[in-house]
Amino acid sequence: MGLKTMLNSPQPNIDTAYITHLACSGCGKEYPASQVQTYCPDCHSPLLVSYDLDGIRKNHPRESFSARPPGMWRWHELLPVQSAFNRITLGEGDTPLLPLRRLGEQLGLSDLLLKDEGKNPTASFKARGMSVAISRAKELGIRKVALGGKENTASALAAYAARAGLQAHIYMSAETPPKVVDEIRLTGVEVELVKDLESSSNGILEEPKQEGWFDLSTFHEPYRIEGQKTIGYEIAEALGWVLPDVIICPTGHGTSLVSLSKSFDEMEALGWLEDARRPRFVAVQARGCAPIVKAFDAEASFCDYWTNAHTIASHLIVPKSFADQLALKILYESNGMALSVTDEAMQAAQRQMGQDEGIHPSFEGAAAFAALFKLIQQKWVQPSERIVLLNTSWGLKHQQALL
Repeated sequence: MGLKTMLNSPQPNIDTAYITHLACSGCGKEYPASQVQTYCPDCHSPLLVSYDLDGIRKNHPRESFSARPPGMWRWHELLPVQSAFNRITLGEGDTPLLPLRRLGEQLGLSDLLLKDEGKNPTASFKARGMSVAISRAKELGIRKVALGGKENTASALAAYAARAGLQAHIYMSAETPPKVVDEIRLTGVEVELVKDLESSSNGILEEPKQEGWFDLSTFHEPYRIEGQKTIGYEIAEALGWVLPDVIICPTGHGTSLVSLSKSFDEMEALGWLEDARRPRFVAVQARGCAPIVKAFDAEASFCDYWTNAHTIASHLIVPKSFADQLALKILYESNGMALSVTDEAMQAAQRQMGQDEGIHPSFEGAAAFAALFKLIQQKWVQPSERIVLLNTSWGLKHQQALL
């Protein structure tokens, strides 16, 4: 059989698929997983993937996942891609959960940890989500994908679309450093620079969607969250299936809040957790763009649009998340907290993490550490609690592009 014939031949589903359907996070309406879906057309809320968790629990013991080769796809029964042939991977997942002993001692904390997502391909946690989203797009027959996004999102889409052989069109801010744009264009994707990306991101994709391009923007499709939720599985596994007391998340769109919460819900349903206690989530935003913090302080159920958004942490510039109601619900239900930090506090935190732990977090990751100081001052965290900081990307990646 020739190579061309092999590539065009139907590929068998060699894995047992446990995906059952998609459900709206707002109104609960169900949608078939066998069809291309975006978000709920009735209430404009994100769709979340549902699985046959009873089937997974009966057929796949918790320990079997740990015995597999490392990487995100060892959790494939809990991911939506049905055939191994369609998995598009660059080796994402199984990033380190690092103890911050020196910083913990300075702050009087006995169990401070950092989940370092900068170790992923394309140097951010976006690699996980794009790996799953592109894999599922390929499986559903999608051949052209587009989004409006910032550096980490754009570089992840470019890499995984190239790996899958899909066409990709990316809209980025006209203020994006040229070196970043050049890096992304090396994959062969189309990059179009747009003035005021945040306020125009929805409108710029209307014409491409009419021409058959599929919108992979955050929460406008259901599968990126599935890749990112594997962070939660890795944290639980590393801690002996006992969840931490507090997880501090840099928050723009709220994907970390939603994905981690979803993973913990699934683990509880699977009977994998050794303790029923759930973490308190902390959403950290920039002082110059803090719509979730403002809504949280007002005990509101949704966010107002944040005008004149600005911060050095570009991935925290999200004037209004498409999943604002879901993110706020998660914060309230976890007895969590939302707070903002200044750019100066991020810079100081980034320097301290480098000097005391040899770690180079992004400004977003440094924001989580900066927020910890506030939480200690407010006595919101206790010295004996297990606290996990989430660093979403490698700090030197795009800062070098500014030099």
